[in-house]
Amino acid sequence: MPFVRDPCGIACLFVTYMAIFYADYVVIKWIILQSLQNSFWAPIHVILFNTIVFLLAMAHLRAVFSDPGTVPLPQNRLDFSDIHTNEKGELEKEEWTVCTRCETFRPPRAHHCRICKRCIRRYDHHCPWINSCVGENNQKYFLQFLVYVIVLAIYSIVLIVISWVTPCELCSTDAAESQSRLLHSVLLFLESTLFGLFVIAIMVDQMHAILYDETAVEALQQKGSFRPFRPKLALLADVFGQEHPLLWMVPCASLSRKYDTPLLSQDI
Repeated sequence: MPFVRDPCGIACLFVTYMAIFYADYVVIKWIILQSLQNSFWAPIHVILFNTIVFLLAMAHLRAVFSDPGTVPLPQNRLDFSDIHTNEKGELEKEEWTVCTRCETFRPPRAHHCRICKRCIRRYDHHCPWINSCVGENNQKYFLQFLVYVIVLAIYSIVLIVISWVTPCELCSTDAAESQSRLLHSVLLFLESTLFGLFVIAIMVDQMHAILYDETAVEALQQKGSFRPFRPKLALLADVFGQEHPLLWMVPCASLSRKYDTPLLSQDI
């Protein structure tokens, strides 16, 4: 699926990376190199913080540029005149549906996105923060992005609090520089708190959708309660893949599943 030229999504991408780079700038320049410059933990904090930033950016880029699960379009225009025949009746029993906008058959749990203008497998919602849909193939990277944002926000707040409560004997006594350090710390504290709470709310909603096997669209349509019960670990493996759970938070690991819903032949 090509890059979505959605003004809101592009603006959110810009805001996301501006917030990340600003957090890295404040933590390195105004906290670690000022308040913690002689601390044994200073280089460790620099490495850990930038490692989280790197993992966050990698997960975000994979969520942005990965195909969320686009249902391919037919090469030729389909004929839906026999949609009520017995053959289509069998498809309806298997929850296959027809998208009149894409003019194609779509597998179970696939829905049409009005922004991307395509049908997405296991469509949850269109997220402007990744300028793409959250679907079957990129929900893993979207969740990784949320987790790393939460970790980075908490880490930033902890470092800010440490810099406030720890006496800074080597800090500059210049009033302008002291005010700049305080201003950047307060701004980063507010940014981390607001973004952290916002992302935690999204994360809770996503985990609820996964563990109860019900996407946001299905919750509105009230279709989730008809699926059979499955163990929570199996539901998580559907999203994160069949690798060891310790690898679920590694953005470079590719998504692998034991099974996949086959696409319907367009010759029907």
